Amino acid sequence: MNVRRRLIPAAALTAVTALGTGTLSACSSDRAEAANTGKFDVVASFYPMAFLAERIGGSHVHVTSLTSPGQEPHDLEISPRQIARLQDSDAVLYLKNLQPSVDDAVAQSPVRTKIDAASLTTLEVHGNEVGGHAAAHDTHQGEEAGAEDPHIWLDPVRYAQVAEGVGRAFEKADPKHTGDYEKNTATLVKQLNGLDKQFRDGLADTKTKVFITTHAAFGYLAERYGLTEEAVNGLDPESEPSAARVRDLETMARADGVSTVFYETLVSDKTAKTIAHDAGLKTDVLDPIEGITAKSRGKDYFSVQEANLKALQQALGAK
Repeated sequence: MNVRRRLIPAAALTAVTALGTGTLSACSSDRAEAANTGKFDVVASFYPMAFLAERIGGSHVHVTSLTSPGQEPHDLEISPRQIARLQDSDAVLYLKNLQPSVDDAVAQSPVRTKIDAASLTTLEVHGNEVGGHAAAHDTHQGEEAGAEDPHIWLDPVRYAQVAEGVGRAFEKADPKHTGDYEKNTATLVKQLNGLDKQFRDGLADTKTKVFITTHAAFGYLAERYGLTEEAVNGLDPESEPSAARVRDLETMARADGVSTVFYETLVSDKTAKTIAHDAGLKTDVLDPIEGITAKSRGKDYFSVQEANLKALQQALGAK
């Protein structure tokens, strides 16, 4: 959960209220993006939700993402245009507790179909250390200990559960295309099951089971495949680690044969490089897939996940 609670700016809500129905109808550019397209119009909160909507909806949906490529989703401040776009849509697909401004907008929106991905699978509480037990050490879990981890899409099994729920919601909201939604959902779930097998097979035999990341995004993935994620920061990717946490990670890295500190594409790599330099470790990218950019190692969810698997195999010494 993003601990930096952000509400919709009052100015944004005031602007939308003042617009009224007549003025909203005049916002042709916004409506062309998200409403009256002749398709089932879906507003998605950020990339993993947009990917599901596009794959499941196929040619029957028009998907608009509230989070731009390269934008850190935790930092999204929803704008008046985006609120208007949301109000004009047929459905919204979001992940509650990841983007507070989106949660607030959805709660106040008249959109009929509201799909919360967090309600379609199980969420767990994760701290800085997730998974098995590394060599004995103090994890120095921070203020985010006790927060539910929203990064369910990085676990292919949980993501498949969400996909099935989204498919059912699309079928209910747009019944004339039920057959296609069922078919597309089944195809996507089969592909996710295949990805799950790739990870299980690829990480079954490794020299170490411990990996270090700057952002605690990979807890579900670690648990799924018998690994331990040690995060420099908590669930907030831009929080600063304590000196004690850094010393603890350096000690753990030596004890558990850790070779690499992973950083992500949307946040500065400064902390990872500093820790890696001090501990004599390498750095590499482990992408939380919160947005696809030119820096991403892949063009979609599956190709980036396959790149993540290769990076983990190399760092963990897979045989």
